Amino acid sequence: MTSSPTLSSFDQANLREWLDEQSRQLGFDGLRITDTHLGDASERLNQWLAEGKHGQMEYMARHAQLRSDPGLLVPGTVRVICVTMNYLSPEVHFDQEWQRLSEPTQAVVSMYARGRDYHKVMRNRLQEFAQMIEKKIGSFGYRVFTDSAPLMEVELARKAGLGWRGKHTLLLNRESGSTFFLGEILVDVPLPVDQEEESHCGSCQSCIEVCPTQAITAPYQLDARRCISYLTIENPDAIPVEFRKAMGNRVYGCDDCQLICPWNKFAKRTALPDFAERHGLGRASLLQLWSWTEDEFERRHEGSAIRRIGYSRWRRNLAVAMGNALTDSGVPEVDKGLLREGLISALPKADTLVAEHIQWALDL
Repeated sequence: MTSSPTLSSFDQANLREWLDEQSRQLGFDGLRITDTHLGDASERLNQWLAEGKHGQMEYMARHAQLRSDPGLLVPGTVRVICVTMNYLSPEVHFDQEWQRLSEPTQAVVSMYARGRDYHKVMRNRLQEFAQMIEKKIGSFGYRVFTDSAPLMEVELARKAGLGWRGKHTLLLNRESGSTFFLGEILVDVPLPVDQEEESHCGSCQSCIEVCPTQAITAPYQLDARRCISYLTIENPDAIPVEFRKAMGNRVYGCDDCQLICPWNKFAKRTALPDFAERHGLGRASLLQLWSWTEDEFERRHEGSAIRRIGYSRWRRNLAVAMGNALTDSGVPEVDKGLLREGLISALPKADTLVAEHIQWALDL
């Protein structure tokens, strides 16, 4: 990083007001600032890794030391500007999300993934924000991140005062629940830091009780290996048989712990068109998505976070959901026939991963 500019207390107060205003104009919904000291968070991370609860997310263990201190990631860093960006689009309603989960032939895609890839949206705006700051105060050292580096984003945002850790381990905010993305600008400017926020979960354990696979093993303890979001997105292998029935019709991610959280009655809608639903992902049936060729998958998910898992994992997840629908007594026989026909016709050309899940679905 370069040497940072010197700011008087008057300049800092005015700068903070300006930062808040500019961040809102760029589409960010919250901004707080913290230092780089993470306390015992790195110890808790190391314990979680030692217990293998990260599953096959080897990148988390590989860069564990860097996660413990942003100053190691970007030398010279003394402050972290943390921001949030709401992603809940106007067409999403929680009661309808619960309803879709009870309709076995419908495909459920996590709410955050139905629009553009948030990595691209936030990174571009964070970069623009940093450049605006540079024009305002002069040359300074910085780097922008959004889920793109070994950085303990949730812990930094919590420490900055953007919310508190819910018992599901997500960040919660009194004004907007948990339906937002996080981003950071690491800077070498000693800006005033904000106060942490107290926890407001109380005795509520709704997120723990609703988890389909009991992945939240205790308050603030998540075993990723059991989590449907991990199983359908990060896991590159076969989905363990013991979790397949619990997946239901969830084909990419899982929102149950957010849908049930009382604080999400305050979830704010986004005004950004980037996060609007694309290709009917909030209304598609399993058979509609199953009918996509690999070319269609690549084309329809261009600019989407979903594209990263690839066509094979996508089909793997759909095959499990289709198998679950075949065993549901509420699904009409004609629909089961169509599902079975779709699975059988795809089997000869399926790769090993998908074929194993198709066969499982047909053998139920």
